[in-house]
Amino acid sequence: MSLDLVWDNEQEQYTISDELIALLDRILQQAAEAEGLDNGEVALTFVDNDRIHELNREYRGIDRPTDVLSFALNETGEDEPEIVYELEEGEDEGELPNVLGDIIISVERAREQALDYGHSLERELGFLFVHGFLHLLGYDHQDEAAEAEMMSKQEAVLAQVGLTR
Repeated sequence: MSLDLVWDNEQEQYTISDELIALLDRILQQAAEAEGLDNGEVALTFVDNDRIHELNREYRGIDRPTDVLSFALNETGEDEPEIVYELEEGEDEGELPNVLGDIIISVERAREQALDYGHSLERELGFLFVHGFLHLLGYDHQDEAAEAEMMSKQEAVLAQVGLTR
């Protein structure tokens, strides 16, 4: 089994190629395997700096653009809305997808960062995507140990698909 990548492009500055989506799907499969996941769905949306700025302000209270945002659907924090799926006649709960959440990436910001770091846009988008995916699974980087663990996992996945620095 494998995870499904559902994606949408809401920006017009950069072309999202089939090759890029195939690369991100390979990253998703590698990361999922490393985490012991064999099914689920991840939604990825490409946006520009203006849109991610709006979302960052609305959902995190931070009034500036960022590179990636993750919204986990399996979290059960006190401020998280409860999502209830209505089963169709004849469906059972085993047929529902395990929707892990949404990852939103500013391609504009990723391009800026790729230039700053001296690597390809594909490498930066791959990094941001696996970073967002790990956030969906509950990983964070609030302290040095957690950041080191998350960075190690990200770099291992990127190395497996050939996106080393």
